[in-house]
Amino acid sequence: METTRRTFLTLAATTSALALLPGEAAVAHDSAAAGSLRPRGVAAASRLTNLAHLRFLLAAVPVSASAAHTTYGIDAEPQVLAPWTYADTDGAGGYRPVGGGTRDAATGHWTQGAFNADDIARAAVVLLRGWRATGDAQTRDEARGVLRSLAFLQTVSGPDTGRVVLWQQEDGTLNPSAIPVELPDPSDSAESYWLARTVWAFGEGWAAFRPEDPAFAAFLLERLHLCLDALERESLGRAGQWVRSDGRDLPAWLIAGGADATAEAMLGLAAAAEAGDDRSRAALRTYGEGVAAMATDPAQGWPFGAVLPWTGSLGFWHAWGAAAPEALARAGALLGRADWSATAVADAARFTPQVLTSGGPHNAWAPLPAEAQIAYGAHGRVAGALQAALAGGEGLRVLAGLAAGWFFGANTAGVPVYDPATGATFDGVETDGRVNRNSGAESTIHGLLTMQLLDANPDVARIATGITGLSSFSGLRALDAESARLSPGCTVERPEGGAWTGEGNLSGGAFVRVPDGEYVEFDMTEQGGVLHGLIWRQAAEAGTAVWEVRRGGRRLWSAENAAGGTGDRGLTEADGMLVPELLGGGLPEGPVTVRCTSRGDLRLDALVIQPRVTTAVYATSTGATVLYADTTGQQQRITPLAAGAGTAYDASGAARGNGTPGGRVRVRGGGFTITRG
Repeated sequence: METTRRTFLTLAATTSALALLPGEAAVAHDSAAAGSLRPRGVAAASRLTNLAHLRFLLAAVPVSASAAHTTYGIDAEPQVLAPWTYADTDGAGGYRPVGGGTRDAATGHWTQGAFNADDIARAAVVLLRGWRATGDAQTRDEARGVLRSLAFLQTVSGPDTGRVVLWQQEDGTLNPSAIPVELPDPSDSAESYWLARTVWAFGEGWAAFRPEDPAFAAFLLERLHLCLDALERESLGRAGQWVRSDGRDLPAWLIAGGADATAEAMLGLAAAAEAGDDRSRAALRTYGEGVAAMATDPAQGWPFGAVLPWTGSLGFWHAWGAAAPEALARAGALLGRADWSATAVADAARFTPQVLTSGGPHNAWAPLPAEAQIAYGAHGRVAGALQAALAGGEGLRVLAGLAAGWFFGANTAGVPVYDPATGATFDGVETDGRVNRNSGAESTIHGLLTMQLLDANPDVARIATGITGLSSFSGLRALDAESARLSPGCTVERPEGGAWTGEGNLSGGAFVRVPDGEYVEFDMTEQGGVLHGLIWRQAAEAGTAVWEVRRGGRRLWSAENAAGGTGDRGLTEADGMLVPELLGGGLPEGPVTVRCTSRGDLRLDALVIQPRVTTAVYATSTGATVLYADTTGQQQRITPLAAGAGTAYDASGAARGNGTPGGRVRVRGGGFTITRG
């Protein structure tokens, strides 16, 4: 269960504020431990998807109708199914279900709740897709029970009609105002992430049940339209309007201001539109325009073609909920929007290699990659690449396999985090390799969504399951200004509020204030690369920063960028912005000095470097697989990091011939090459 964006950046992992447990052993479920799982059957040998742990999390929840909350067939079936939010390891090889917050011993109520609409909606999607893939009747019935649970959380009368309450207690009591406070508060008082995910589940639910159970399907379509009624009072009602964000116009009609939330709603709208619902098709078109407007140009540097998730910052991308490439590719194909498909391809083919060569799906690039890695982020990279491959090239399928390798050992811990024998996915892996071995609903769900994709794409599954670890990587990194050589007038400043500026995180939690005429020097020993200046630009005009690359007293090249001038912050939380800016020249081979001289009032955070070719080396059962990704836009030839033949792919992921001619690795401009030993 994720938190709000601001809180998210203060946590080591977003899935749960629970202890991180050391050790290397895979999870095991011990039926002798109270509250633990006895698997109801392991996955078939040919399938990675195993619903056993998700079924363990499912609880029967009593519900009773009121004027504001009811569900399908409630008189005949006064209980529904919902997954517990968290599952802690129990010390005996199994798990015990846990709610959110602290529990009142007298009432049994949690300060948040036992179940939440986000996970209920996503669990429904897993079960729906599982039923459609296998035809299994038990899975169909579980999907029905979870969808009925979600419908009960939807408010059906009064001014909040169509919106959704987030939290529910074990006895069925709704908790509209959780502790700590989450916005909106009460949780059904405005549109929200959980409303977006409700659209996802109801859209896929209607499409799945329409031929099987017309009466239940009609109920789901009615509830989907109730969601759209609510959205038309807010985000859909703002279609075509724009908001200002640090000098850039961004769409005002994203759900809760997020392309992340909106993209998940688009997945449900696409399913409903494909099944024939014209109202969903119209909403999909509107929301697609908004999400596509959050795209970035790979040629302009950071964030290298990614779709930004949030109108509140131009310098913040997160892996958490990054479904934009998947949603845009699917909607683009459905609605004939080649431009949306191209945006999805750019995110998958240009940005995903940078994610992988920077160590994997770190939760946040804010603007530098950091934070823990979780199943939510790993699944988004896999799903986006696979969907974009329908418009791009076959290389995106290979990237999807490498990204899915995270579940099988290609992570900072070097251990599998998904167990096909139980269906449990660990809650996260820290940057230092510590593993959170709890397995709550969010991790379980996104692990299973990934496994369902792999089961449907055996070629991708073979790549992913053949990976045993991430041997090395070389991607984006930063040299903090406070650690460089400073002229006498410079001062190091550490904001009292910490690293978070309101829009991003200062590298190292500090910046250097460089008055007019003063300078900061970085001594470089890199073997070439692309340089970006990370300046905490001010809202007002503040002069410029002059960058020079020098060797032996000789200037090789220079560039200049602004120290301020972002203008009115608009809807963002703080004046100014923290976004790496691409500098004019590359970093030559051999030792050089990079000097940044202030021509005004400069707040310098860091010098950011990308190798000309970023790399990730994966250990596999048959040798090494290496990903090489160009960052310059020009063809590169480099010495291989491991033996093996490979294929070069262009910036769309299309195969462009031999990637290892003459024993050297050839990387296309803006593209990537993958070799296998």
